[in-house]
Amino acid sequence: MRIAIGWDEHLPIVDRLLAYLTEHGHEIQSFGPPVGETWQWSAVARDTARAVAHGDADEGILLCWTGTGVSIAANKVRGIRAALCADAETARGARKWNNANVLCLAMRLTSEPVAVEILDAWFGTLYQPNPQDDACLQVIEDLDLGKE
Repeated sequence: MRIAIGWDEHLPIVDRLLAYLTEHGHEIQSFGPPVGETWQWSAVARDTARAVAHGDADEGILLCWTGTGVSIAANKVRGIRAALCADAETARGARKWNNANVLCLAMRLTSEPVAVEILDAWFGTLYQPNPQDDACLQVIEDLDLGKE
């Protein structure tokens, strides 16, 4: 799978996620600074989300200190359903019910073992089409298209 991953500061959790993605055979497109530099979280989120929305990547992963900023920014890109997940069950639900396509993580709170649990849940869960959630996703799509 082609994964776009972005971060605004290169902390150890980034290296663990990159290693996980490589170990699981994913093709990685990265949007983040090298160690010792920081980039704007909003620009990193925009570029990563655009890669997913434009089909250059199948899914995305974003990290910032709280995860909130990248989540907000990514969700401004049409076609993106970014979910801020603090645990595996939230990631599972974001995929199963919300058909989320960008995983957002807080570097401040996410330990490496928890990150692996979240990634396992994220990649191990697919959207389960059903009338209720399909209708909810249609509302989101309509909002993306400016139909309020």
